[in-house]
Amino acid sequence: MGAISLKYKSKSGNLTAPGDVDPGAMIPIATQYVTSASVGTITFSNIPQNYEHLQVRISSRSTRTYTGNAIDVMNIQANSSYPTKSHYLLGDGASASSGVDYSLMFFPDDGGGIAGNYGSGIVDILDYSSTTKNKTFRAITGFDNNSTSLNGTVALTSGFWNSTSAITSLTFGYAFGGDVKQYSHFALYGIKRAGA
Repeated sequence: MGAISLKYKSKSGNLTAPGDVDPGAMIPIATQYVTSASVGTITFSNIPQNYEHLQVRISSRSTRTYTGNAIDVMNIQANSSYPTKSHYLLGDGASASSGVDYSLMFFPDDGGGIAGNYGSGIVDILDYSSTTKNKTFRAITGFDNNSTSLNGTVALTSGFWNSTSAITSLTFGYAFGGDVKQYSHFALYGIKRAGA
């Protein structure tokens, strides 16, 4: 059996070592920083369609003041509609749970944990501009409460939109009535196709 070459063509057409392969580029599209007051939702509209995937990086906290729980749930809408279903796996260091629901991501609220403590998350929206594929997303989110009586949390979420429409807008908002707290930050990136 002959040897298998691990070399690929670069953008210029020349062969190159695997470490030199262009994996695509992450390009900033837009950022939103909640500066003076809390807001109900964060929306990115008129999203350019010239990327392969999208990524949103989030640092956020809810204004909800329910004192029995440190967690609020953030939803995602694409083109003003919720995903068909999502699955999540949630852990707080003491126990784990899982479930099926709409687009759920977990961040701290004002009712528990440490004042001024914001959670972070990364959301990937795959093949968002395709008009032949249903859309999928995946997210990892988490926050820490610095050993208070309410545990920090980490969550993995995946879901899909049963639609072949290209995604042109994304909206983020809390599910239980809290607003997006002042100083929250959302950054949208486009991931270019390798070699593009």
